[in-house]
Amino acid sequence: MRHACIRIRKSALKHNFNRVKQLAPQSKVVCMVKANAYGIGVQPAVEAFAEADAFGVATLAEALEIRALGNQKAITLIEGIVEADEMNVVLEHKLECVIHHHTQLDWLLAHKADYQRLGLKVWVKLNSGMNRLGFKVDEIIPVIHQLKNEGFHCVLAMHFANADVPDHPMNQQQIDQLLQVKHACAPIEVSCCNSAAIINWADLHSDYVRPGIMLYGASPFADRSASSLDLAVVMQFEAKIIAINPIKSGEYVGYGASYRAEQNMTIAVVSIGYGDGYPRSLFSQNHVAISGKKVPVVGRVSMDMITIDISAMKDQVKLGDVVELWGDTQTVDEVAQCNQSIGYELMCRLSKRPKIVIED
Repeated sequence: MRHACIRIRKSALKHNFNRVKQLAPQSKVVCMVKANAYGIGVQPAVEAFAEADAFGVATLAEALEIRALGNQKAITLIEGIVEADEMNVVLEHKLECVIHHHTQLDWLLAHKADYQRLGLKVWVKLNSGMNRLGFKVDEIIPVIHQLKNEGFHCVLAMHFANADVPDHPMNQQQIDQLLQVKHACAPIEVSCCNSAAIINWADLHSDYVRPGIMLYGASPFADRSASSLDLAVVMQFEAKIIAINPIKSGEYVGYGASYRAEQNMTIAVVSIGYGDGYPRSLFSQNHVAISGKKVPVVGRVSMDMITIDISAMKDQVKLGDVVELWGDTQTVDEVAQCNQSIGYELMCRLSKRPKIVIED
């Protein structure tokens, strides 16, 4: 049977959650579990994050998936609702909404009594310069005052555009706007820290932090490894060797004859490809690992297979050996860098073909 396996370590999820608590001990934690918990699966994530104060999701369907597991913890819809009749579902399942435009405000006010009766907070999004979602400063202050006057419990929310680049000048501009609104709307709860901001700015942790990628064992920084941040590897992605072929100097490997052997080599074929979610567009030398030793990927990644150069360890490798695509030795962040991408994307775009194994 073809072997492509994703191993998820719940102990690592718990470790990374506790790391957030170490960094932000005075803040409540909203664990981001959107996009199938960054590709690792909603169920193991919500089970591992049992001590979270709330979960954050992007879509109503994601929130309902958590409720279907029987979990009644607070859930925040970080993009809010997109249609008026979705407010009925919000109320039925006790979900909290972000509002970021006036139409959403109108939908919320139309259900004021039921929303407040359920004790739900409303998260009001500030657009401090990222220019995706939210009210600008001159809009958000009267919106928050209106909501508070109507008896709503408000949380002022913001998202950094460059939290992974601490000295970026836009960071201070965003902080200044956040503090301006906080002062104008005091007293009010505040949430602005994603994974990178949790690590960089302890003084901004405020009432709620919203960790995402750090929970899943990858780094939010291009120049700092997950291990240097004391984050544990959650996802171990692996496949097996299904063929071993000697090739001669001058022969080619894979589609397009893009790789030419400069000397006699031994090539192993691994049962993984872009049909499983392994990235195809390599821009620099990528590696996989066998028994903790890195070996290079050569030739183009195809839908179901990759080819690797095992010349340096050919006498130690046999059919059926397990190859680590990313995990303990070759990190997902390293693979992402070879693809001019980020660990978030690689984890989120894995297909349904690999077998999922949940480990305690």
